[in-house]
Amino acid sequence: MPRLTPRRRTAPLVAAALAAVLLLAAGCGGRATTHHKPGTGHEQATDAGGTLLAARDDSGHRLRDLPAADAPTVRAEARPDTEGGWNVHLTVERFRFTPESTGGGALAGRGHARLLVDGRETARAYGPWFHVPPGARTLTVRLYADDHTAWSVAGAPVQTTLPLAPATAPDSTPASPSTPPSPPATSSSTVDPDPASTPAGRTLDIRVTGSTVTPAPSRVELRKGERITLRVTSDRADTVHVHGYDREAALAPGTPATLALTADRTGLFEVETHESGLVLTQLVVR
Repeated sequence: MPRLTPRRRTAPLVAAALAAVLLLAAGCGGRATTHHKPGTGHEQATDAGGTLLAARDDSGHRLRDLPAADAPTVRAEARPDTEGGWNVHLTVERFRFTPESTGGGALAGRGHARLLVDGRETARAYGPWFHVPPGARTLTVRLYADDHTAWSVAGAPVQTTLPLAPATAPDSTPASPSTPPSPPATSSSTVDPDPASTPAGRTLDIRVTGSTVTPAPSRVELRKGERITLRVTSDRADTVHVHGYDREAALAPGTPATLALTADRTGLFEVETHESGLVLTQLVVR
């Protein structure tokens, strides 16, 4: 008797495979509404941040509105560079720079800044520090989302404008090596005079041993206009820096370094070391 060959069930297998493909396609959530680069997810491509307005800024970018309580803020300080131009530092709140997801969807609190020098857009900033070439008179820094829409509040772009005065007057004589650098462009960050010529105010002694800060970091409450002197002793070479005031002092091992300033700006300002990255204290100025 001839052997009977089992009948192959090809049709059901093909149907099952087709159903699986259709199921995977449906589960992917469909095509993203905004282009996103590798490393960003579909959530970043949904444009879920804020309300997209029909209005545009003067660079042609659409505005993306947020409530004032949720919107980012930006402030800028500029100091003359010894080789020309200005070194600019940005202080942002409710915002972080995300160069890795530029081109993705808009998420509140993320993005980059665009720089307008004398009203013309010249560059982008993906971090808090950048350089402006000489010859500029004004600088406007505007915050954008990853999808290149401009963050706004009540239809006004989130931005700050900074006047850039010449570093030296045309008829002035060259500065001698002992002449202190020019003050920053913002009046709120003017370099303090010699501590000996002003009232002593409050003094805070801080010691850094390895990764231990004594006393433990806490918040120091100050009234606006109050003067404070930070006396820091470290067991290693480092630099102490007061954010927001752009003041710093070099630390030599075992030698106290003194940094005095007048708290003429309200807000929360961290004092930290550059090399070791330790937070020494926080100044709260009201």
